[in-house]
Amino acid sequence: MKSQRIFPGALLIGIGIYFFLQQYSFPVLDPFLSWPSLLFVIGAAMILQAYIGRENSMILPGVILTGLSIHFHLDSLIMWWPNHWGMYTLIAGIAFLIVYVKVRKEGLIPAIVLLTISFFSFTATNPFLWFEQGFSSLFSLWPILLIGFGLFLLIRKK
Repeated sequence: MKSQRIFPGALLIGIGIYFFLQQYSFPVLDPFLSWPSLLFVIGAAMILQAYIGRENSMILPGVILTGLSIHFHLDSLIMWWPNHWGMYTLIAGIAFLIVYVKVRKEGLIPAIVLLTISFFSFTATNPFLWFEQGFSSLFSLWPILLIGFGLFLLIRKK
């Protein structure tokens, strides 16, 4: 049975705890009282809604927001934490994998694609260098292509 009160209840509790800790200033928790913590609260509330309220559509955004908040916290706290675009595809890939495990039959292909892209982003300096070099002349013509496509849309008959 779906319960619509879990997400707003968990969200209000989380935000209340966040502002309570911020108001009474615990020095140990100061590094965690920043905007990524609010992402964590929203993501955790979505995950609670997904699992307790049995609303599977909340798993993907909940895991993505929670993963992003963990990434941003670790990036600011740990000097060697990777900070490039591969982390974002890794987080999205993990989210799709969790959706596949929970919902079944949904999200396996995007999970494999995103995790593969993440793997190659960590092992190579720039895995899309061939794409950039091959289409560099096309990238310089994109304004002309946009103008041409806009004219085509204006002129063509329905």
